[in-house]
Amino acid sequence: MKITVLGTGNVGSTLGRKWAAAGHDVVFGVRDVTAEKVQTILAETAALAAPVSEAIATSKVIVFAIPGTAVPDTVTANQETLNGKIIIDATNKIREPEMSNFATFTTDTPQASLFRAFNSLGWENFADPTFNGEQADHFYCGDSGPAQETVHSLIADIGLRPIYIGGRDQVGVVDNLVRLYFALAIGQGYGRHVAFKTLYDQE
Repeated sequence: MKITVLGTGNVGSTLGRKWAAAGHDVVFGVRDVTAEKVQTILAETAALAAPVSEAIATSKVIVFAIPGTAVPDTVTANQETLNGKIIIDATNKIREPEMSNFATFTTDTPQASLFRAFNSLGWENFADPTFNGEQADHFYCGDSGPAQETVHSLIADIGLRPIYIGGRDQVGVVDNLVRLYFALAIGQGYGRHVAFKTLYDQE
């Protein structure tokens, strides 16, 4: 699978590294390909890097892992290329009432398949998704169909157990998990390597 990861911060770099290690073709979309941080990632993985517009054009799946407030300008600048892609919004606007950028994507990329994932846990849980041998769950939402199957498998490739909770109308539920994560990790002092697990009776 060809995956473009926009951003080389903790979330973006961790996801890109894991997918590259799993055999996916990963390209990081960055402002400066020659930046030291970018070159370090490339030296340690089989990933590539390219300017943002070029990186978006090369892949089927586009993961937004840039600051949440930077998303609208990035979408506007690449609107035509993004339309029709599988877009994963992993960004958070923590201090705003609406944490996701789904409104922007829905308006500006109406033909894209949209998903909310990789935003409700700290990057530490992507780097190490197990707890005493137990696999953490990762809840996500978005469009159904083949694109959802793709996102499901990409979550599994990180090492998390994917839990699909429904369509775009479930974005608020996923975002509430962000609040729960921070309440536990910071407010209650559990630390950032804390995650969730679903328990239920299986017939």
